[in-house]
Amino acid sequence: MSVQSPTYYIRTFGCQMNAHDSERMAGMLESEGYARVEQPDDASVVLFNTCCIRENADQKLYGNLGHMKALKDTRPDLRIVVGGCLAQKDKDVIQRRAPYVDVVLGTHNLASLPRLLRESTAGPAFEILEQTEVFPSALPSRRMSSWHAWVSISIGCNNSCTFCIVPAVRGREVSRRLGDIVAEVESLVADGVVEVTLLGQNVNSYGRDLDGTPMFSKLLRALDRVVGLERIRFTSPHPKDFRADSVAAMAECAAVCEHIHLPAQSGSDSCLKRMKRAYTRSSYLEKVRMVRAAIPGVAITTDIIVGFPGETEAEFQDTLTLVEEARYDQAFTFQYSPRPMTSAADLPDHLPKEVVQERFERLIALQNGFSLESNRRMLGNTFEVLVEGPSKKDPSRASGRTRTNKLVHFLDDGATQGSLRTIRVIAARPHHVEGELVDGPRRDAKRSMSLPLVGAGTACDACG
Repeated sequence: MSVQSPTYYIRTFGCQMNAHDSERMAGMLESEGYARVEQPDDASVVLFNTCCIRENADQKLYGNLGHMKALKDTRPDLRIVVGGCLAQKDKDVIQRRAPYVDVVLGTHNLASLPRLLRESTAGPAFEILEQTEVFPSALPSRRMSSWHAWVSISIGCNNSCTFCIVPAVRGREVSRRLGDIVAEVESLVADGVVEVTLLGQNVNSYGRDLDGTPMFSKLLRALDRVVGLERIRFTSPHPKDFRADSVAAMAECAAVCEHIHLPAQSGSDSCLKRMKRAYTRSSYLEKVRMVRAAIPGVAITTDIIVGFPGETEAEFQDTLTLVEEARYDQAFTFQYSPRPMTSAADLPDHLPKEVVQERFERLIALQNGFSLESNRRMLGNTFEVLVEGPSKKDPSRASGRTRTNKLVHFLDDGATQGSLRTIRVIAARPHHVEGELVDGPRRDAKRSMSLPLVGAGTACDACG
């Protein structure tokens, strides 16, 4: 009689770094003989990989844990695991509020997961380290995509933005060796990957702890030489560290996509000072102009926080005029909420919810106009699109992205995930465009810049 394999289910909250960590934890579990399932009710191990950036992150976690308690009452052998940023921050709170959780591990000790699961058979196993001992890249991975891969180039952050909890839960910045990153990407390409996204809390300061000066441009150029790698993306750079050598590498490297996510957070110098962002409105806009001058058709996206403590109407107007001047392809907008372990939580003059909401709606309305304007410029033009799969809203249509990260929906002709197709844009919306397949060979990426490129991106307001 065969013995049934143990099973696991992972739910991930938060940013791309968390998604990448979940792939590593899935890889470790599968190396231990676990099989992945799609529903927590079918799993012998349920893992929540948490985020602590959003105001309601803990409510989401404990709501899910409540369901798990009911399930564990009927299945005592079920193992419940909480990992990620909220675990790093709230180990004792999780122990107190959910004593039925079997394993809690933080952001610095992913490698401990198999051991802690074994130890949990004798009682709850909780372990939170203060610094990373094993870089996640050394761990096995179960990628969610055959054609795309997250590649962590650094962990942690040395900045002190007053709204951000990331340095407290991810630690000081630690960079990987350049050769190790190149070797990983070469291995991924050999396994069928055509696009990688480089991850770091502040990607463009990569290497400063190794060489005394940022090495991000050097890394981009090294990865551009990997044969078979079609697209390189990265998220997120910090404006204060975004330098001319990185812009030159973006312009000159064929595989580096024509998209930059450059978080502004505010357009007001006084607000930026309270945020400790270490740049001014003027210096930020100079970076925007530098990118546009060097990279034809580049798409620029951003993060903006509305209602930061003490934000006046005049300061908010500065943000609106920044958006008007920068003319972003897309902006990811967030209403400020105080987070524990951040100095902004202790600042005076927190704004009423109704004031923040009204400003938030004004900002979205303004940016949606610019997003639609940029998308309409794509009408009638053809673009190289990397196919991601069926559209989530209409499975009869396929979805993909331009090199500038613009989402495109088109009639599915059986397009293979990870394939590169040529699409003509026939309709524009604020957050996506619609297209039709064009016969003939695909365009050869940046090696031919004859076609216009416009797009958008995605990021977390904690990074950059």
